[in-house]
Amino acid sequence: MEKPCTLLVHFDKGSPSMANEIKADLEGSDVAAKVDAMKRAIMLLLNGETLPALFITVVRYVLPSEDHTIQKLLLLYLEIVDKRDAASGKVLPEMILICQNLRNNLQHPNEYIRGVTLRFLCRLNEPELLEPLVPSILANLEHRHHFIRRHALSAISSIYRLPHGDQLLPDAPEVVERALAGEQDASARRNAFLMLCACAQERAIAYLLTNAERVAEWPDLLQMAAVDLIRKVCRSPNRADKGRYIKIIISLLSAPSSAVVYESAGALVSLSSAPTAVRAAANTYCQLLSSQSDNNVKLIVLDRLHELRASHRDVMVDVVMDVLRALSSPNVDVRRKVLDLVLDLLTPRNVEEVVMYLKKEVVKTQAGDLEKGGEYRQMLVQAIHSCAVEYPEVAGSVVHLLMDFLGDTNVAAAVDVVLFVREIIETNPKLRVSMIQRLIDTFYQIRASRVCSCALWILGEYSLSLSEVENAISTIKQCLGDLPFYTISEEGESTDASKPTQPVVNSVTVSSRRPVVLADGTYATQSAATETAISSPAVAPGSLSSTQNLRSLILSGDFFLAAVVACTLTKLVLRLEEVQPSKVEANKASTGALLIMVSILQLGQSSYLPHPIDNDSYDRIVLCLRLLCNTGDDLRKVWLQSCRQSFTKMLADKQFRETEEMKAKAQISHAQPDDLIDFYHLKSRRGMSQLELEDAVQDDLKAATGEFTKDADDANRLNRILQLTGFSDPVYAEAYVTVHHYDIVLDVTIINRTKETLQNLCLELATMGDLKLVDRPQNYTLAPESSKQIRANIKVSSTETGVIFGNIVYETSNVMERSVVVLNDIHIDIMDYISPATCADVAFRNMWAEFEWENKVAVNTVIQDEKEFLDHIIKSTNMKCLTPPSALDGECGFIAANLYAKSVFGEDALVNISVEKQADGKLSGYIRIRSKTQGIALSLGDKITLKQKGGSS
Repeated sequence: MEKPCTLLVHFDKGSPSMANEIKADLEGSDVAAKVDAMKRAIMLLLNGETLPALFITVVRYVLPSEDHTIQKLLLLYLEIVDKRDAASGKVLPEMILICQNLRNNLQHPNEYIRGVTLRFLCRLNEPELLEPLVPSILANLEHRHHFIRRHALSAISSIYRLPHGDQLLPDAPEVVERALAGEQDASARRNAFLMLCACAQERAIAYLLTNAERVAEWPDLLQMAAVDLIRKVCRSPNRADKGRYIKIIISLLSAPSSAVVYESAGALVSLSSAPTAVRAAANTYCQLLSSQSDNNVKLIVLDRLHELRASHRDVMVDVVMDVLRALSSPNVDVRRKVLDLVLDLLTPRNVEEVVMYLKKEVVKTQAGDLEKGGEYRQMLVQAIHSCAVEYPEVAGSVVHLLMDFLGDTNVAAAVDVVLFVREIIETNPKLRVSMIQRLIDTFYQIRASRVCSCALWILGEYSLSLSEVENAISTIKQCLGDLPFYTISEEGESTDASKPTQPVVNSVTVSSRRPVVLADGTYATQSAATETAISSPAVAPGSLSSTQNLRSLILSGDFFLAAVVACTLTKLVLRLEEVQPSKVEANKASTGALLIMVSILQLGQSSYLPHPIDNDSYDRIVLCLRLLCNTGDDLRKVWLQSCRQSFTKMLADKQFRETEEMKAKAQISHAQPDDLIDFYHLKSRRGMSQLELEDAVQDDLKAATGEFTKDADDANRLNRILQLTGFSDPVYAEAYVTVHHYDIVLDVTIINRTKETLQNLCLELATMGDLKLVDRPQNYTLAPESSKQIRANIKVSSTETGVIFGNIVYETSNVMERSVVVLNDIHIDIMDYISPATCADVAFRNMWAEFEWENKVAVNTVIQDEKEFLDHIIKSTNMKCLTPPSALDGECGFIAANLYAKSVFGEDALVNISVEKQADGKLSGYIRIRSKTQGIALSLGDKITLKQKGGSS
């Protein structure tokens, strides 16, 4: 049996021979041997051994020892040894032998012996042993040393809180109050004040209000206790003197201890919703954010600021620049939380100031000495993107700076920049001309394929004037280099396909040759060469070797980018035909585009590259060739207008979804018609401070709008009640399960349905999965036809479906053996841990490629409509659909959608649904789940397998 003790050390089980050895060592005179023997005895007792014959030996040979180590081990031994008879429950007679020793220790001249003995008495629960020691304990309150007075106050508090402690120390509150008035030691004052808070709250309140003007001068330990008392006192509704407590809290906001300042700010927000109080708390949090160097402290403070933003956004808007200063922290998590908070506090009044600050931070990231500079720059770009989308007027001040990062080595940051440019150029027509020119000037710096694809699309859609179209075509040709991409010559001859007509300084030609057999059976040599610049300051940025980014990407086998190049050239040529008055120039441009496309197809079908061109890219390029050779008005309209219209519609749908999400997050509460509203405005304002008046106004508003009203979902509560035993069992049990983040609380109701008294009734629980029992419920005695409420706490460490199982064990007077009732298993649902969340498409794809655990579930359902099936899966898994509704419209017989959710432990859950309707009307396909950990992938897969049938299952 486990026993409570301050010392918990594993030790193997003992044997009679070991007990005899311990007894012999204790009877000896060697101090070291006695110390070792006492340690072994304590370890054996902790592991369930009783050692009943050892107590008398300890009393005879250990109690008289003057050694401090032996005395400390003696107190540990006395703490865990059985002091009551198991049958009768009375204190063992031999225990009275230790009282004289304890009294002597309480009067010992050595302060250490007195202190540890007083500390031991805090853990002694037998009134029969404590009663003769009370006078000695009270005498120690007058001792000159604060160490003894401190533990004497703790001992008095523990004794007074025992079931019959008020009989042992009837005047304890008065004694402690007198001691508190004359005490100078900080820890002793705190112990005395805590005793009054727990046992005589009115005395503690009187002491606090009497010394209200001097609370700021108290030691930090006592200030923390005062804050806790104020919180406890002010929970009672309509507290008349709440204003006096708030004044005390405000005075503590300037305390030298950071812990006191933090707790005071939290208490102030919980006590008052007045703007002045909330503003003071927000400013205090911001000061802690800038003064504390510990990243964990910064994250906790940011969490408190997020909570303030949810309920007091108007006040938090004023401190947004103070929050931004926390970006000086090198920690990425702190920076991310700061940016998330700031983006939620944007207003037309502060957006320009915020964007300018973010712009300065982007410039700082260009220095190479920043830790994780690329990741931080990506976060800043995303933040500026959000600002510019919500407030388009600020886009012009940052877009040109961000376009310098299109060639960033951090591909994710470069992708964010180009997506930002694509959206801003559509939503801000005034910036189109300058952005197109800037994009043309910086296009050669781009090195990532995806960024090139998006930049090419922008050039093709938004290059409208004659000069813009010509410059765009010229830039693309320059980045592609000379044509063809490779040449085939007769054997013995080699032609450098990419060699420029003018020599390039500091460049080298890398050639590759291989023999091939021609159609007529003759041999030829195939060669391909590219120009690459040697790293040297002498190479100009605009030289040919440094601008052929498209050429190097296409020669690496990226034919998707080649298809994008072909589409962009097609759009530019079609637009050039509209804006170019000279047909000759238009035909010349068209011929050049056709030559580039043919060269790409020739490269894709050659044996030079290890992989030939894919069918999709080939068909796309061929379509562009046919379009340039024979253009109709309808096709011209599709290519020059419909693509941009689709993009505009996509942005509108995105904006609509964001607006709907904001509306869904908004808290809508209504007051009942018969709710009471107190109008403080009609009451006398005499003696009320400005803060109390503001608080009264806020209370009126909350009462009128129903913010105080919290209707419990009774149906949901009933769903969480689980029957653990049958109706015919002698003991009936049911449990109400509450899941709150990392904690699971089981409130188990046990009913004795027999006519007999059940003794030693114990609820034994065990867990499977990442669940851990915090404490083991104790034994109870249950009268006939009576009930008992037992609470069990369980800790959760990961998002994984867990199982709680166990049984109820009890004894009756008629049956000698113990009876056992097996309980039904309690399955902890993964849905209690995950909640719908949103993320960008780029982030979803990155996580999908990164996560290694995948669970593939085949679709097996009676539902025949694919959209109905998708809605059913979303509802069953508590996830959010990231695929926009516009992409799910229409009746095409198949559907593909991405779902996303986040757990309370920060884990990401990704789901992809691909469903197709068969000819017989049934749905087929797969649901793929990916996560970073195995538990969430398996648990979510089991949940989907169970729920995907449809209906009420």
